[in-house]
Amino acid sequence: MVKIEDYIPLVGQSLIDELRLLGARLKGKVVQHINSTPVGGGVAEILNRMVPLLRELEIDTKWDVIKGGEQFFNVTKKFHNALHGRNEEISRRDFEIFMETSQQNIESLHTYGDVVFIHDPQPIALIKKKAANKWIWRCHIDVSNPNEKVWEFLKDFIVRYDSAVFSAPVFSRKLPIRQFLISPSIDPLSDKNKELPQEIIDSVLRKYHLKKDKPMITQISRFDRLKDPLGVIEAYLQVKKYTDCQLVLAGGTAEDDPEGFKVLDEVKEKAKNDSDIHILLLPQNDIMVNALQRASDVIVQKSIREGFGLTVAEALWKGKPVVASNVGGISLQIKHKYSGLLCHSVEGASFAIKQLLNSPEYAKKLAENGREHIKNNFLITRHLRDYMLLFLSLYHPEDIVHLY
Repeated sequence: MVKIEDYIPLVGQSLIDELRLLGARLKGKVVQHINSTPVGGGVAEILNRMVPLLRELEIDTKWDVIKGGEQFFNVTKKFHNALHGRNEEISRRDFEIFMETSQQNIESLHTYGDVVFIHDPQPIALIKKKAANKWIWRCHIDVSNPNEKVWEFLKDFIVRYDSAVFSAPVFSRKLPIRQFLISPSIDPLSDKNKELPQEIIDSVLRKYHLKKDKPMITQISRFDRLKDPLGVIEAYLQVKKYTDCQLVLAGGTAEDDPEGFKVLDEVKEKAKNDSDIHILLLPQNDIMVNALQRASDVIVQKSIREGFGLTVAEALWKGKPVVASNVGGISLQIKHKYSGLLCHSVEGASFAIKQLLNSPEYAKKLAENGREHIKNNFLITRHLRDYMLLFLSLYHPEDIVHLY
């Protein structure tokens, strides 16, 4: 098991000492995270790595998951899309279904934390159980241009929280409660991001019949329309007119995303006539994801909307050149033409991919800059510090808190 000291070679002794100091100040507090799924998606991935580290820092940290049936998750998927600005028909019955399941969770889920940390809209109504403890609502999605009907519905709950957390400044909304801007992070020592021996990478390539001698363009994402896998295929087809290459679209589905398999079928249909397009429905195997990213020549994240885009940080950390849409939190990770290339269309994505494939030295320089940027800003140790400072702030109304 990874220990907090294992990060010292990457981030330095002083940051680890600071984390231990913050942990000591929070000793005795119980922090309870609540979300909608234990696996699949960035929230579950972050919590799986963060919760053990918070415990090692002597903060009593728990993680609970709400329950919900197919109807509920169909509605919350609609909410998710609508908050991202996509057109969705939201009926009165949808709101009723959301509240019916929420009421069941209110009655069955025990909220015992000194700090109750609610992630995203699915468990938001649990705030009705607020007592003398502190409550935080963490929004991981892009709400810069939301469906107003859904946002106003959720806002009635949000305003009851002590604080709200967003991933990027552009997501911030006018609210009567304190807001914090905390970007997500990757764990450089996780199976998904740690260094891999070449033989493991080669074994994954053999398993999926991928060619080592043909440039590999890859997007790793859930099969979700907001990740635009069909647009990635279109960009690849434009690139292939000039450069013989292969495309990998790899990912899984989340338990709270009922659309995943439908989108996967659409992707398979569009790709069926090209043997160089590889559609991989991966099991929960982070080593495979790691190997695919490390084997790639260019990594793409052509999202239509994006909360943050952890796969961008993962790719940059591995020293890979990235082409990504200029949406959501991606622009925090990529400075155009410095740490990657940003695009706004299929044509822009294909142009950027061709540029990287045809200029390997330029691609290498972008990738080096990108890795350094991730190291300085988006590793889990920074994320831990931000969260612990947030927890402390709930008990200190003053602007400056002296820790020593």
